[in-house]
Amino acid sequence: MRIGLRGSLRAVVLVSLAGVILSVGCAGPKAPPVEPATLVIQNGRIVTVDEAKPEVRAMAIRGDTIAALGTEVEMQPYIGPATRVIDLKGTLAVPGLIDSHGHFNGIGQAKLGLDLMATTSWDEIVALVAEAAQKARPGEWIVGRGWHQEKWTTRPEPSVEGFPTHASLDRVSPDNPVVLTHASGHATFANAKAMALAGVTRTTPNPAGGEILKDARGEPIGVFRETASGLIGRARAASRAKMTSEELEAEALRIIELANQECLSKGITSFHTAGESFSMVDRFKRVIENGQLGVRLYVMLGESNARLKDGLAKYRTVGFGDNHLTVRAVKAYMDGALGSRGAWLLEPYADLAGHTGLNTTTVADLRETAELAIANGYQLCIHAIGDRANRELLDLYEATFKAHPEARDLRWRDEHTQHLHPADVPRYGKLGVIAAMQGIHCTSDAPYVLARLGPARAEEGAYVWQKLMKTGAIVANGTDAPVEDVDPIPNFYATATRRLKDGSVFFGDQKMSRMEALKSYTINGAYAGFEEGLKGSLAPGKLADVTVLSKDILTVPDEEIRSARVLYTIVGGKVLYEGR
Repeated sequence: MRIGLRGSLRAVVLVSLAGVILSVGCAGPKAPPVEPATLVIQNGRIVTVDEAKPEVRAMAIRGDTIAALGTEVEMQPYIGPATRVIDLKGTLAVPGLIDSHGHFNGIGQAKLGLDLMATTSWDEIVALVAEAAQKARPGEWIVGRGWHQEKWTTRPEPSVEGFPTHASLDRVSPDNPVVLTHASGHATFANAKAMALAGVTRTTPNPAGGEILKDARGEPIGVFRETASGLIGRARAASRAKMTSEELEAEALRIIELANQECLSKGITSFHTAGESFSMVDRFKRVIENGQLGVRLYVMLGESNARLKDGLAKYRTVGFGDNHLTVRAVKAYMDGALGSRGAWLLEPYADLAGHTGLNTTTVADLRETAELAIANGYQLCIHAIGDRANRELLDLYEATFKAHPEARDLRWRDEHTQHLHPADVPRYGKLGVIAAMQGIHCTSDAPYVLARLGPARAEEGAYVWQKLMKTGAIVANGTDAPVEDVDPIPNFYATATRRLKDGSVFFGDQKMSRMEALKSYTINGAYAGFEEGLKGSLAPGKLADVTVLSKDILTVPDEEIRSARVLYTIVGGKVLYEGR
């Protein structure tokens, strides 16, 4: 049968129309265009710390939250004319790093005085003070921070318990009072001028929870442990009272600015600051309202019980200033530091017979603090370093929890959790107490931990991260800055290797895996601040806080970790620091 030209054309048209109809029917309605992102990060390894999607190549950010994660192709529709695109060039991006324990203003204050962190001898410190005294005005206080007698290469002479006497400082600064804070923050060193202004003599008694160290003749050598440092602090405060309110406010704002810059330059997007006053919270709010604070702050209040009673309800704050300020924790102290022999121990120090450290706040006072915290919906965070202090903390928490069975999801914290009796380790998981620890303290303190505790006690309970995690306890990481540098890279290295400067490893069975270490700096820190729904991992809808590093600290050889640097610090979708 022949088909004419007209019939042939009609057949072709019908077939074509059918194809178009079939095609439209199969494809369905066209997807609406995606709203462009403000920032796209791509072409790298993005580790999310989110089990639903552990690793991606690209991420789209819209405003201050994450819009989507996936491949470069999947993120292409999010790139519009105004979208900033960051090419990671194969580097590592992780959730914004959270320092879970430090002293924000202390970081800034340390920048205004002598930096003694890198000093290796008392003579070096004396030389720095001499130089400062030559430049100082008559009567001006010379301040510094960061010395640690256990890190000096030579023992000063004369000395008491390894500490020098004030005579050497008196010679270079006879007319200027000098106060130098120990690296731990739990002791100070003062010269004769400062002690005279404080009214300290051989007959000055030790205050409760503190000690004025004296020589064999009963003369103060210049070292003030724990609460005794307040004697010198009050003398300096009296001098500062002569400053105008404008001068004091300008200095306070400068301190916040310096701390903010330091944190952002080190890749820190959130910081848990331990022990701030009500007035400082007011200042933080003003700075945030003026758009002058980039890092997010989680504040632990450090006030007396009397002041807490009056102010807790008023100051409780969650997510102020686009989640830049939360105030819902109270900080208190059970004991001092191990380096200055202020940590409260069950048994005497191995290197100082009969001495078991100091209980800096009475248990009765802390019991009142606990009742105030739980009544006002606050988290309680108590500094505890020695095994006696940690046991007392656990006893206090357990008793409080039993007395308030109606309270749920408290997440009370043990700040430091450094030295534990083996019998107390399981209690952390059972009670749900968060161990807010500092990896860098382990390797920094290790040489004198053995001297203070002896090998057996050190192995049983010093920085026992794995033992704690196996109980189900959450371990959140930090630096205790300015006790240590706020830099997370050496802290991560210490946490994952426990390797000391001499190459030895301090009880390596307790080190964290690389991923455990990253979680301790991200999602665990977020959990410790009740903010795991907002930050700590990278997922759509969460805050766009990201830290980008030059090296993949999760995979490079151990020794390469320390050379990693921060390339970008992103807070709320804004690049607030860009490394060169």
